[in-house]
Amino acid sequence: MSGIGGVGGPMGVDRVLALRAQILEKNQALQRAGASAGAAPANVSNGVSNDKGSFASTMQEVLNGVNAAQAKAGDISAAYERGENVDIAKVMLARQAASIGFEATLQVRNKLLSAYKDIMSMPV
Repeated sequence: MSGIGGVGGPMGVDRVLALRAQILEKNQALQRAGASAGAAPANVSNGVSNDKGSFASTMQEVLNGVNAAQAKAGDISAAYERGENVDIAKVMLARQAASIGFEATLQVRNKLLSAYKDIMSMPV
């Protein structure tokens, strides 16, 4: 057995759940910080859409939000690199928010692919 613990078993599941909780806490903190600055849309601030749209429309909204966060981070970073009067803390917060959003999106994608594989391997 290698020095790096595997994901399987009860200890691995607990570790994954702890990491998930940390990501969710960081995401909520960033959303609160963005809401105080007036950057977060009202229907995405708590992570749940107020309308009863389909899964596809909800996913599209979330992906658009992640894309917007990445574009904003890119714009703020470019402005800082051009020497404009931009606070470095604002640049780092925008980049971190975009990074966390992207990582969360990757985790959702991985879970969806895993669920799809599980469903496809079920006997009929």
